Amino acid sequence: MRTTMFVICLSLLLVGVAPAADSLNVRLIGCCDTPGTALRVAMTGNYAYVADYDSGLRVISVADPAHPVEVGHCNTPGWAMGVAAVGDFAYVAGLDSGLRVVSVSNPAHPIEVGHHSTPPRALGVAVSGAYACVASESTGLRIISVSDPAHPAEVGRYNTPYAAIGVAVAGNYAYVADYDSGLRVISVADPAHPVEVGHCSTPTRALGVAVNNACAYVADESSVRIISVSDPAYPVEVGHYDTRGEARVVAASGDYVYIPDSYVGLRVISVADPEYPDEVGFYYTPGDACGVAVMGDYAYFADGNAGLGVYQFYGAGVEEMPSAEVQIASPMPTIVRGVLRLSSSPLTPNCSLLSIDGRKAAELHAGANDVSHLAPGVYFVHEAQAQLVRKVIISK
Repeated sequence: MRTTMFVICLSLLLVGVAPAADSLNVRLIGCCDTPGTALRVAMTGNYAYVADYDSGLRVISVADPAHPVEVGHCNTPGWAMGVAAVGDFAYVAGLDSGLRVVSVSNPAHPIEVGHHSTPPRALGVAVSGAYACVASESTGLRIISVSDPAHPAEVGRYNTPYAAIGVAVAGNYAYVADYDSGLRVISVADPAHPVEVGHCSTPTRALGVAVNNACAYVADESSVRIISVSDPAYPVEVGHYDTRGEARVVAASGDYVYIPDSYVGLRVISVADPEYPDEVGFYYTPGDACGVAVMGDYAYFADGNAGLGVYQFYGAGVEEMPSAEVQIASPMPTIVRGVLRLSSSPLTPNCSLLSIDGRKAAELHAGANDVSHLAPGVYFVHEAQAQLVRKVIISK
């Protein structure tokens, strides 16, 4: 009877999760369309600043995340490819038109107050203190003083080996995603004389970078590489996560990284253990996943022709419910690659991984479980004593 009931519950679980296949632990809160192609987004206060390609800079109020609304815009010259926002200013990487400095002190009426040429093309921008660091493709990293926003002036430059596509700044270092030459770590302690202090190759083309908790997260098309920069002179890869589509940028917050994936949409990866990153959430979006920024409980997602989406990641854990013969801890699957990580708290006896036909595939224990030898597909974590079943999907 118990076996029959278990098989019935597996069948119900399979039927029950089908409608939820488009998301895992992530919900859409609100959205706001933009007239152009939303490529990148930056956050400050209650506003999202969207680099909207040929429609310039769009200013969107997210004071009510469920109802984001555009309150202002600035038609910057060229094509808005990247954006950073600090205080009363937004900084737009305008491709052929260089760096554009826009006053957003009045969000309803943003106005360009200064600009600086960054040949050949400004693709990304990060701001720290009085300096804007611009990724300018074949001329590398350009450091521009914005202490006088009306008259930005270049004070230093470092020509990276290939093509600077993306940039992040943390402390006295700029981290450059340099296309075929991977991650370059550049000291900007003396902005007039930036110097490379370390580098780390990536398997494919480095397109974007974020830095958090002494790690640089590099989007390199087919994966996100996790690189320890605790010693900036010797950056070293400690882990990676393969994406289904193209990873172009990445945002990091706490123990999570957020990836716009061209095949899936928004993906949330736990990097609590950088050696074993694990997907804990996703939300499928039909548009072209282009950019993401994280602030507080929300991820702000630049979704190509779909504009700005506001999403909330609400965590991978679901509180167990008292109940009958078999409990389902979560109606949505967890996707794992190689390692299935279970809670560090003691599991009930006889915890095992079952194949879709109910056969035991592996014994499980708290912590990391190597499942790389198993065929990709649907499996179930089964705690016999607790009568608990949880679906997982093993992927290569």
